[in-house]
Amino acid sequence: MLEGFQPTRAALVLIDGPSELAFDYSIPDTVTELKPGCRVRVPLRNREATGTVLKTFEVDEDNATHSLKPFTSLIDPEPLVSATLMNLGAWIADYYGAPMEHVMRVILPESVRQDRHQEKTRKAVELTGPVDPEVLAEREKRAPKQAAILHALSAKGPLLAIADLGGSTALASAKALEKRGLVKLTDEAVRRDPEADETYVETQALQLNEEQSIALACLEKAIDAPSENKPILLHGVTGSGKTEVYLQAVDYCLKQGKSAIVLVPEIALAPQTVQRFKARFASIADQVAILHSHLSQGERFDEWHRIRQGKARVVIGARSAIFAPLANLGLIIVDEEHESSYKQETSPRYHGRDLAVLRGHMEPAAVVLGSATPALETFANHQSGKYDRVTLTQRVDAQSMPIIRVIDMKMEAQKHKGGDAILSERLRTAVENRLEKGEQVILFLNRRGFARSLQCGKCGYVCECTHCSLPLTYHRTDDRLICHLCGYQAIPPKKCPDCKDPGIRLQGYGTQKVEALLHKVFPDARMARIDADSARKKNALRDTLRSFKTQKVDILLGTQMIAKGLHFPNVTLVGILNADLGLHVPDFRAGERTFSLLTQVAGRAGRGELEGEVIVQTFTPHSPSVQFARHHDYEGYAEQELEFRQQFGFPPYQHIAVVTSRCTHERRAEFSLETLHRRLKESLPKGILLTEPMPSPLVRSHGQYRFQLTLRSPSARYISRYVQQTLAQLTLPEDVTLTLDVDAYSFS
Repeated sequence: MLEGFQPTRAALVLIDGPSELAFDYSIPDTVTELKPGCRVRVPLRNREATGTVLKTFEVDEDNATHSLKPFTSLIDPEPLVSATLMNLGAWIADYYGAPMEHVMRVILPESVRQDRHQEKTRKAVELTGPVDPEVLAEREKRAPKQAAILHALSAKGPLLAIADLGGSTALASAKALEKRGLVKLTDEAVRRDPEADETYVETQALQLNEEQSIALACLEKAIDAPSENKPILLHGVTGSGKTEVYLQAVDYCLKQGKSAIVLVPEIALAPQTVQRFKARFASIADQVAILHSHLSQGERFDEWHRIRQGKARVVIGARSAIFAPLANLGLIIVDEEHESSYKQETSPRYHGRDLAVLRGHMEPAAVVLGSATPALETFANHQSGKYDRVTLTQRVDAQSMPIIRVIDMKMEAQKHKGGDAILSERLRTAVENRLEKGEQVILFLNRRGFARSLQCGKCGYVCECTHCSLPLTYHRTDDRLICHLCGYQAIPPKKCPDCKDPGIRLQGYGTQKVEALLHKVFPDARMARIDADSARKKNALRDTLRSFKTQKVDILLGTQMIAKGLHFPNVTLVGILNADLGLHVPDFRAGERTFSLLTQVAGRAGRGELEGEVIVQTFTPHSPSVQFARHHDYEGYAEQELEFRQQFGFPPYQHIAVVTSRCTHERRAEFSLETLHRRLKESLPKGILLTEPMPSPLVRSHGQYRFQLTLRSPSARYISRYVQQTLAQLTLPEDVTLTLDVDAYSFS
């Protein structure tokens, strides 16, 4: 390179929008410093677009094939994405084999990236100085409306919204006052608060028992010196007061001048968690922000910017809240850390719990993983010494664990002579007794809709989705057959479409059918149902849970949305209508999920002064998942299951990745995966186990045929880099999509 030669400075910019466009632009000489994470305006064809700088670099224009266009302007000299989050994003892209463009779209929400989402403002009027009594008297005589504004500003001001002063009439009077130099009109920012209609009565910290005090001391120690402490597994039985420990740990964190993130697995848990945190921190409620998918774009925009500006120091949300742009992060809490919903099923396919541990290491910040049934990966990390563990073995206030009774539904099915055995006699009697005593009941069934399928009794025809390999579920409220995967809907046929027999009938049952049955069996009981159908409307979930908490509802029926984290002291009976739904599926985690779900649902009972009872209906009463849950024996189950996992080379002893090919043309999808398999096998490194390509358990989804193969290795990054390297050398048909899911949680 010639002496004194200055190479052109350039930046890779991710363009905002639904596409995945990322282009190189030269950096104008007027911009002296540009950091990754900054927002810029760039020329794109015949228009101007906005984007985020992914990286900066230098180019030698003498050797370049074409010159780079300079970007138009720098929107903000300070990066919207911190250096820590940029490093976290780079780690995600490398580990999960995801394009950096996909990662940035998760770190920066659409509402922040898009120009059409702006801060909401309203017209306001402000005094320019003290009001002269003589001027005020003169205005009272000549312009009483102007005088009323001056009086209001003097009493309540100095800044009031025009809307609060009378709207358009007040605006004209305010403009007249502005001409006289008495006031000035301004635009006032208005926060779109998702909790604006809520009021919170401040609660005080509860007295901790000995186990809780030990746990809190460990958390405070980790907050004080995060780099010297390991992630902490807070392993507490249901009802042991983990949330109170979280609250006092966050309070301690705030007093140290630090901020905190609280992750919850389900949006269903967010309202109750937000309520408890805002009530505890009512004096600084504005410092608690929420982030989840049920927020409007405007609400998300405001919450995100409040967090970035330091106005909110506690963030509560689902998995994507791990990317909250908090400064001076001191504590990350992952509640119900065992939940599979922390795993993202679209690119980038990250796991929120694992990123919490990684971000805690990068910041550094204390990390707490809380659960009554820890994921076996987490428990194995504790056994190997990577994580510390604090246990809460007793419920608060010496409450006893609920008694769990297992009902063999094979016997009940004989009584119903082939019909659906929904409520056993034991469960029906138990519900009646609780209702007579004024106590509340939770019934759990992890299947929504009215009936799982519509089948012909003569020829066996089943109404299936035209786009997916799934039977259509009948929904009585809509009188439609609906696919729970792609949303396809069809009108139920009156007779079999195949053999024309009129004997076509409904098979199985879901929450809608159970609700109809409950209204017949318990006509005087007040009931509510919580599932994905009933929770569609904004705040419907929150309102239903509030009604149940205030005892306006006697029986709450729901899916997994009510299975965990909810605290209702008057609930003394929990009925699990079908414990087998998730047990017999082709997934090595099926038993673990069933055990956790049964334990968590059972934990909703007996959380007050009254003793709780749980009735589990199952066709496989001798399953280890059912029996260990019955005895509240997590360690016994974990020991048996980990031995099985180690013997067969499953996680946590090996990482597993799934490569899936998708195409509307079945043979092209299959051939593409076979080609990839052949390339992978040619130079397969030692330590990676590769399976043969095969149809996915759900062979057709959203109109596309799916085939998959799996790879296993002690190193996930080893798999990821090898697959990405092989894919880079492979040319695929345009209509075939290949996806890599590292540390996969779904195999369907």
